[in-house]
Order: sequence, then C-alpha cells, then structure tokens
Amino acid sequence: MQNAITKTNFSFPGQKDLYIGKVRDVYNIDDELLIMVTSDRISAFDVVLPKAIPYKGQVLNQIAAKFLDDTSDIVPNWKIATPDPMVTVGRLCDPFKVEMVIRGYLSGHAWREYKAGKRMLCGVPMPEGMKENDMFPNPIITPTTKAAVGHDEDISKEEILKLGLVSQEDYEVLEKYTMAIFERGTKIAASMGLILVDTKYEFGKSNGEIFLIDEIHTPDSSRYFYKEGYQERQEKGEPQKQLSKEFVREWLMQNGFQGKEGQQVPEMTDEFINLVSERYIELYENITGQQFERADVSNVPARVENNIKKFLEAYYR
Repeated sequence: MQNAITKTNFSFPGQKDLYIGKVRDVYNIDDELLIMVTSDRISAFDVVLPKAIPYKGQVLNQIAAKFLDDTSDIVPNWKIATPDPMVTVGRLCDPFKVEMVIRGYLSGHAWREYKAGKRMLCGVPMPEGMKENDMFPNPIITPTTKAAVGHDEDISKEEILKLGLVSQEDYEVLEKYTMAIFERGTKIAASMGLILVDTKYEFGKSNGEIFLIDEIHTPDSSRYFYKEGYQERQEKGEPQKQLSKEFVREWLMQNGFQGKEGQQVPEMTDEFINLVSERYIELYENITGQQFERADVSNVPARVENNIKKFLEAYYR
C-alpha cells in the first residue's frame, strides 16, 4: 500500500486532459472544472527527487485552501471544494500569461539583482542604501512572464501592456487584488509571529470575471521569516531565520548535490523522509496556527480517487 502519492493517472468521467507539474497533477473535467491533486513529490534545484514525502501534499493543499477562504471576501477565487485533504476542485479559468510577484522585503532574486548593482526591478525603482532582507518602504510588484522553456522571466508593467499580454483595465484589477491579498497575508502572518517576505499570485478569467487561481501563501510560493529577532539579526548583519523548504536544499548540498550535470541525488533514507515529513507538518502548524490532523495514509491513491469520484457524482447529480 502506498503511504504517499508520487504521481497519479486517474480516469474520471468527462476528463479532457491531465497536466502533470512539478508537484501538482491537474485534471480538466469537461472544460468546466479543474481538479488539482497536490502530490507528495518534492523538488529542489529544479529536480523532482526520487521519493515522495508523506503528508507534504496534504500540508500544501490545506494551507492554500485556508488562505483562499481567508481572502475570498476581498478577491473572488477559483476554489469550489476540497473533497480530500490533498485535493482542491475549482472552476476552470483562462490563466493570464503573467504571474504577479509581490515583495515586501529585499530578499532572494531581488537582492541578487540589487547586489549586482541594479536599482530597477521590472521597471520598479529600488531605493539606495538597502541591505539584504531590509523592508521596502512599500511592497513592490515585480511580475514575471511564463517562459515557454526554462525559468520565468522578469517583465515590467509597461512591457506587459505594450505586448498586449494583459489589457490596461485587467492589469489595474490584478495590481489592486495583489496588493490587497498581500496586505491580508501579511496581517495573518504577523498574528502567527511570522513575516510574509514575498510571494506570487496567479489569476485567470472565467465568463469575463477575474479570479485568483492555483495556490497561495504556501511555503512553495512564499517566503516567510520568523518575526522574533528579525530586527536584531538585521542590525548585526546576520541571516534571517526562514520558514521554508530550505532545509531540503541544505541536506542535498551537504551530500554533494546541486542539480548540476553528472551529480547523483543522494539516497533518501526512511529516516530522512520522516524528518522532512515532520518539518512540513511543523510548517503547517506555524503558518496556520492549527494542529495538523494526519489523514489516513494506509492507501493514499485509492483514498484520493474515491473522494474525487464521490464529489463528481454529487456535483453532476
């Protein structure tokens, strides 16, 4: 019996196609519904690791579902139901070709650009005299475009409008929504003793209306710092304490793997897999403030498939 999902290949009534991403398997039902199964696959350095992590999919799916519910009063979103702890079902939307990245702090990619001497990111000026992990005077939106191949690429609002990727009218809505969700996410994080550093949102359209789609505020799409000690660490020039899957990357690097050609993924022992599983559960509890309820993992694929089938029967009844 499988206690985790590495990949799915279900067949549902009305199924049009199946898209398999790095972590999520997405089923299109009748061009009306999307079924998103958050698998237990784990990726680092753009490589999907060979073994799955029990409960990881449940953690990510339930964090996203909670934050979609917690922001639905300010922005309409795609979610209809979560028929299984690892599954979200929602309306099929036509996605915009840009992702809205929003940054409250100078970290990650923004810091690397800044350190290289740039003071503009996606057409947005960054103030002089900042150091890594400093807070921006106001959050900045630094969109990326989905590259056909390889990594997402930075793009400015001006280029987005010039290329006609998004209309001016729609883009203003995306900006307004992005700021509003980030502000709400920041407040929720602060109540948990966390700082929401940066994140990204995806939007789509259905019947002319704009919806927030995919997932939000999970450790996969967002960077969090611990609030306690943030100021002291900044003043001393120390690295910030992050709440993320960085520990997996660190373990891989310690074992000589950085995703480079010719490198072998180190053996993932049961002990290591259990440790990562526990760390994900810790992430869940820190981000939501709720105790994690472990779903039955005696046969995860069968459980997931049955719960989706039951939902579809009731939905189309």
